[in-house]
Amino acid sequence: MGLFNLFKKSTRLDTPVDLSVLGCDVHSHFIPGIDDGAKTIEDSIQMITAMHEMGYKKVITTPHTMSDYYRNSSETILSGKENVKQALKDANIPIEIEAASEYYLDYDFERKLKEEKLLTFGNNYLLFEISYMNPPDNLFHVIFEMQLQGYKPVLAHPERYNFWHKEFEKYEAFVDKGI
Repeated sequence: MGLFNLFKKSTRLDTPVDLSVLGCDVHSHFIPGIDDGAKTIEDSIQMITAMHEMGYKKVITTPHTMSDYYRNSSETILSGKENVKQALKDANIPIEIEAASEYYLDYDFERKLKEEKLLTFGNNYLLFEISYMNPPDNLFHVIFEMQLQGYKPVLAHPERYNFWHKEFEKYEAFVDKGI
């Protein structure tokens, strides 16, 4: 390989990737037009088809829910999932689809936690994310409240929280708390 080969446009793999051992993708944004994922139903079908071709049998789409930006509700997400499910059926793509949400721990999250039935996956796993700038002061309190409500918190994107990269014990504290 010469030096100039480094700058060539990459090519596709000769052999397809087989991720069938995983079976299920748990974090994706396939419902069109409600967050930063798929924009159209055609985008959704194309992305899910690619997942199916890699061997996935099931996807759990988890659109963002943020009070000031992605104002999704359970109804918005579940009706969107049904639209995608029907489009997959019409396109003869044999893949199962479920929906949950990726909740942002913002100023309104604790109210939602107390007043709403939040969308979860599996055995009541609740996907959440926090600011990439700094952790909220009440993080462990909110996690405790989630657990009191019977949810099993799952922290989305732990690799993105630069403020903890040199404090690995923070991640260990999450594991110790069942997160």
